[in-house]
Amino acid sequence: MNPALSGAYLAREDGARFYPLANGQSWAVGRGDGCPIPLDSRSVSRLDALIQRRDCGDYSVVDLGSLNGSFVNGKRVGFPVVLGDGDTLAFGECRLVFRCAMRGSAAAALETGSRGAPTAAMHTQTLTTIVVVDIRDFTPLARTLSEDLLSQTVGTWFLRVGQAAQRQGSWAQRYFGDAMMAVWVHDDATRAAAVLAGALRAVCDIEAATQEVSRALPLPAPLRIGAGINTGPAIVGGSDYTALGDAVNMAFRLQEATKTLGLDVALGSPSFETLAQPRPAFTLRWALLKGYQNPSAAWGISFADLRRGLGMPPL
Repeated sequence: MNPALSGAYLAREDGARFYPLANGQSWAVGRGDGCPIPLDSRSVSRLDALIQRRDCGDYSVVDLGSLNGSFVNGKRVGFPVVLGDGDTLAFGECRLVFRCAMRGSAAAALETGSRGAPTAAMHTQTLTTIVVVDIRDFTPLARTLSEDLLSQTVGTWFLRVGQAAQRQGSWAQRYFGDAMMAVWVHDDATRAAAVLAGALRAVCDIEAATQEVSRALPLPAPLRIGAGINTGPAIVGGSDYTALGDAVNMAFRLQEATKTLGLDVALGSPSFETLAQPRPAFTLRWALLKGYQNPSAAWGISFADLRRGLGMPPL
């Protein structure tokens, strides 16, 4: 071991190089210039994954939609995976070992006792609310940023939006390059409206976090987001906490529709009907969504009106 490394770090399997995880809260992994953890291999994406340190002191890895995937101990990363001392990480053909001898007990509790921890079992037709949030016009923005600023922007945003979803009761989050999907499971049908309200509050918190990230970083323009929300039966569970089904597809399509309809938030009819009275001031719009033959209802609202309707203070 390198004596200069007293905290958490990543090491190449052959011990030829060490990457300390000391300063900051997130470290990008990739072959792009400026990545704090650079991997010189064509099998690795420019921005492949993120190592994140959370407030409780544990570390996790998040795949950023890489071409060949990210793996921890041979299992593909589909949600943020909490790392343990000695875990082997694979990015393309490159392999690293995570070392953190002083890892806190909070991470172990997450792995063994968390309500939202993934399970190997698949649960059929579980009532869920799905939230999909996407950074608007991120591809042209990314072309103007240095690799270092790009990784810092994505890393900080993912960290903050994941925290916001977890605070409001999300069971799991998955990340897709410049978007996040969060899953709320309705394990008690009598509390469906309350669970949905938590998902809507999370969307407002994510918007607030996005504004804070924009102010904190030297970006050429503020980050803007759109959100699609839908409630319905889905298959959830599995080793990477997959959520599958028409309810999930609809949430993604509603998020896409926010761009063409000029909306901040688009809510599917099942979610709208689940809302407790009095409802926030949603407006009914109709959109022809990809994969659906007939126009679908999209209940639209601005972030400001959603906050007002939920009784949250304005930003």
